Amino acid sequence: MGDSYLAMGETVEGFIQNAYESLRNGDENAAQGFLKKAMSIDFEHSEVLYALKCLNWWLEKLRRLENFSDPYEQGGFILSQWDSYYDFLGRIGKGRFSAEAGIPLEALDSCQYAMKRFVFSRAMSYFLLLFREGMNQQDPVLLLRTGRCCKGAGDLEEAANYLEQANRLKRDDSAILSELADVKDLLREARAAKVLFKEAFYFDPQGVDLWGLESEMIRSLRDKVRDMGHTGTELAEWIPVWGCIEDVFSIKRELKPVELGRLKQSILSLENEYRSKGSDNPHVKPRLLNRYFWLVDHYQCIRDSSGLIDETMLKIKFIDPVLYDRYRM
Repeated sequence: MGDSYLAMGETVEGFIQNAYESLRNGDENAAQGFLKKAMSIDFEHSEVLYALKCLNWWLEKLRRLENFSDPYEQGGFILSQWDSYYDFLGRIGKGRFSAEAGIPLEALDSCQYAMKRFVFSRAMSYFLLLFREGMNQQDPVLLLRTGRCCKGAGDLEEAANYLEQANRLKRDDSAILSELADVKDLLREARAAKVLFKEAFYFDPQGVDLWGLESEMIRSLRDKVRDMGHTGTELAEWIPVWGCIEDVFSIKRELKPVELGRLKQSILSLENEYRSKGSDNPHVKPRLLNRYFWLVDHYQCIRDSSGLIDETMLKIKFIDPVLYDRYRM
């Protein structure tokens, strides 16, 4: 196991750190061994029990990989388990395994960081097998999944490389745009991240993996919108609206003629739906507001003086006067 492990000392804390280092290096067996050694010293240590529960959850899932013979399916299966894992964390986090129950928040974060590095690295190893000898270089879904795994494994530059390739092959895809935006923000390229996030939420908010994003900018906005009472699928729809109001999506651009035409057609369709169905579809109102904001941004960029900005703003005021006042502040 190496001198670096022994240097930590045979203490509970030392074994815990050795376990996390093993996970980051992809050695789940060593990690499990270190955690068991820690438990032999203190059977009731909350962080040790928490880490073992999390690791055992993933080990049970990874044993199912033998049911798949194709690397694409194996990597995809691992990625498909994250929602279930978050549900699992929510359940155990409400009991003794929480910051309120005595485990420091930084300890919970350290455990999850190591777990994430381990799991995404494992999934990435399967996807990378598919790129041998130049194969599958034109598959945007595979490039997206590999980019996600690189991000989760901590290799941001490589993640950006795969995601940029995917974006060149499949423009206007919200999943690709949002993942690329996330990586750009983690690389401290805030302006590029804001542009890409804004585009992603315009094309299809439901295509954005809200809970898989790591950007503090988006996570803060997501939590704020959720605290306003927007939950479920509505949450993603309201994020670009409040992103504009809160000046998170502050980068504006002039639309190309074909883009402007599509935007106006989308607005017309949503206006008709909003008038005919009212609140039957909770996605219609935030999507319409989002498109109004895009139209206002475009008119501001071209310095329109014909009154189209005021006309669009009146439409916003008619739909939501309170939100209109917030936007005008």
